[in-house]
Amino acid sequence: MNLDPPSSATSAWLYVLAQFGLLAALLVVPPWQWEWRFAGSVLLLLAALLGAWTLLHNRPGNFNVQPQPRARGHLVTDGPYRRVRHPMYIAVLLGAAGWADCAGGAWRVLIVLALLLVLNAKAALEERLLLARWPEYAAYRARTWRFVPGLW
Repeated sequence: MNLDPPSSATSAWLYVLAQFGLLAALLVVPPWQWEWRFAGSVLLLLAALLGAWTLLHNRPGNFNVQPQPRARGHLVTDGPYRRVRHPMYIAVLLGAAGWADCAGGAWRVLIVLALLLVLNAKAALEERLLLARWPEYAAYRARTWRFVPGLW
């Protein structure tokens, strides 16, 4: 029996599968069956705005759905990355929370919390890989927050 920890590549795929599996579980209720809720709608709007702002600074050719940096990628530290290291993960969480609120069902809160745990673990792996690729990532990590400025 092999008790060695999984490789970072295996862990990366497991996090991606867990992330998209949880997001798919939230999509059980299509948007036309939602209840309009102000808080959920605001969260969805914030997710879209933050996602768009993030894409303006970290172009699709640079970021990766897996936590490994791209071979020809570069370290992005401007725009939303000035304050937080994982703005796209925040956008995903905001969108998931908004969707869960509008779609209803208390069990969806558990899915969002599980998604938070998965994205936190994925971010930790990503940060180890970024540090190995760019030594200057250590200084950047010391001056920014993982998800929420002033909190986490």
